[in-house]
Amino acid sequence: MKKNEVVKSKIDFNNIIQSSPFIKNQSFVIYIRKTETRKRHFGIAVSKKLGNAVVRNKLKRQLRAILDEMKENFPNNHDYIIMIKKSCVELSFLQKKNDLENLIKEIK
Repeated sequence: MKKNEVVKSKIDFNNIIQSSPFIKNQSFVIYIRKTETRKRHFGIAVSKKLGNAVVRNKLKRQLRAILDEMKENFPNNHDYIIMIKKSCVELSFLQKKNDLENLIKEIK
């Protein structure tokens, strides 16, 4: 993901999470907020309950790699916050990718 595609502000993160609809499955929760811009922005949230910093950073790196491949499948004009659930830790990379693909199909 490029820097201009990332939701960085803590205020934006909290606004999206508190006031936006979401979809979920056993691995991810995606909060979706419609915006005025023509771009899509992504944010990744990982709880400290999932493991130590090494585990959390690995999950974020894997999710960024998946998003780089699949970001064209997400509709434009939206901000997305993707929260990783605890069950995602045990899954393989391909299983994570399939779970995220299924959620994207629900968005459309």
